Amino acid sequence: MSGNGGDLAYLVAAACFIIALKGLSGPRTARAGNLVGAVGALLAVVVVFVVEDLDHLGLIAATIVIGAVAGVVASRRVAMTAMPELVAAFNGVGGGAAALVALIELRDAGSASTLLAALFTVVVGCVSVAGSVVTFLKLNELMTGRPVTFPGGPVLFGAVVLADLGACVWAYQVQPDPSVMLAAAFVVLLSLAVGVLFVLPVGGADVPIAISLLNAFTGLTVAASGYVLGNTLLLVAGTLVGASGTILTRMMAAAMGRSVASILFGAFQGGSTAGSQEVSDRPVRSAGAEDVAILLGFARKVVIVPGYGLAVAQAQHTIHELVDMLQKRGVHVVYGIHPVAGRMPGHMNVLLAEAGVPYEQLMEMDDANSEMSSTDVVLVVGANDVVNPAAKTSPGSPIYGMPILTVDDARAVVFLKRSMRPGFAGIENELLYDPKTTLLFGDAKDSLTKVLQSLKVL
Repeated sequence: MSGNGGDLAYLVAAACFIIALKGLSGPRTARAGNLVGAVGALLAVVVVFVVEDLDHLGLIAATIVIGAVAGVVASRRVAMTAMPELVAAFNGVGGGAAALVALIELRDAGSASTLLAALFTVVVGCVSVAGSVVTFLKLNELMTGRPVTFPGGPVLFGAVVLADLGACVWAYQVQPDPSVMLAAAFVVLLSLAVGVLFVLPVGGADVPIAISLLNAFTGLTVAASGYVLGNTLLLVAGTLVGASGTILTRMMAAAMGRSVASILFGAFQGGSTAGSQEVSDRPVRSAGAEDVAILLGFARKVVIVPGYGLAVAQAQHTIHELVDMLQKRGVHVVYGIHPVAGRMPGHMNVLLAEAGVPYEQLMEMDDANSEMSSTDVVLVVGANDVVNPAAKTSPGSPIYGMPILTVDDARAVVFLKRSMRPGFAGIENELLYDPKTTLLFGDAKDSLTKVLQSLKVL
C-alpha cells in the first residue's frame, strides 16, 4: 500500500472513531458504535503492518496475540459489577504503553517540542498507571475504599509534583547526553508517586469519577505520543479519548452535585462521599414477599429504581420477568435511571439491556421524577444513595447537593436490601424509617423470585 493509501486508511480509521463516539452516546446505537470503533482500531493496526517498515515482526505479532487473548478472556469473564475495575485496568495498560513508547523515543528526540511531548507523555502516562492501580485495588477491596489521608498529605503531594517537574527540567537540559535516561528514571519514579498520592484521598462513590479522569489522562498521553511518533491517527484518537473522558468526568461530577476539585481533594477537608459505614439498629417496617406482591399487583403505576445491589445479585432477568407480569395485570411500569446508578454512567442501562428490557421502559432521572407524585409504588432494588433525601435536606451530608430520584414523593416505597448497611457513600438513609416505606430483606434475586411467585398466584 502506498503512502497515500496508508494516509487514506488512517483517515477512515479516525472517522470510525468519531462515528463510534457518536454511536456510544445513546443506548440504541451503542452496540453499533462499539463495533465501528473496533473496526477502526483493527484497520489502524493492519495499516501499520502494511505501510511501515517494521523490524522484529515475530515479536510484535506474539505480543499482539498475547494481548488480544488476555483482553478477550478478561472482557468475557468480567461480571457487570466489576466493569469499573476492568476499565481501570485497561486504562492503566494504555497509559503505561504510551509512557514506555515515550521513554524509548526520549533519547533520540530531535527537537525541543518533541522532547517536551515525550516528557509530558512519560509524566502523565505514569500518573495514569499508578492512579489506575490504586483505583483497581480500592474497587476490588484489596485495600480500603475509604479516602486515605495523613497529616501533611497535601504538602507531600505538592513537594513530589515540584520534584517531578524539576526532574523533567533536568532531563530537558541534559538531552541528548546519555544521562538523560537517568533523569528519565527519576521522572518515572516521581510520576508514579504523584499518581498514587493523587488517588489515595479519593474514596467511596468518588472512585469511578477518578477512573474517568485517569482515562482522560491516558487519552492525552496517547495524543502526545502521536506527536512524538509523527502519527496523526494516534494524535486524533488520543484527543478524542481525552476530550470525551473530560466531558464524562464533568458530567459524573455534576450528577454527584459536586466539583471535580472537591471530589479529588475534598477528603482533606472531610468532603468525601465515603461515610462511616455504621449499621443502625433503629426499627423499620419490614414485610414478606407476599405483602410486596400484593402492593405491586394492585398498583396502577410502579417505578423501578435499580442500583448496584441489582447488579451484584445478577437479578436483571428476574426483575424483567416481574415487570412483564405486572404489565400483563395492567400495571404501568417504568425504570427510573439515575446517571450514576451502579458505579459508572450507563451501568444500569447496560445491565437491563442484557436482560432484554426495552429502551422505552427506561426513564432518565428528570423524567422519572416528574412521574413520582402520581406513582403508587416505587420499588428500589439495591440502590440507596441515589434516592437518599439527605442530598436535599442535610447540608452537612457528604452527598448534599447531589441530584437524586425523588422516590419520597411516591405514595409508597419498597426497598429490597440485604441488610441495613448504608450504601456506597456510607451514610444513613432516613427514607428507610419513613412510615410509607417497606423493606424486604434478602438477596435481590431471591427476593424478586419470591415476589414473582407470589404474584403468579395472586
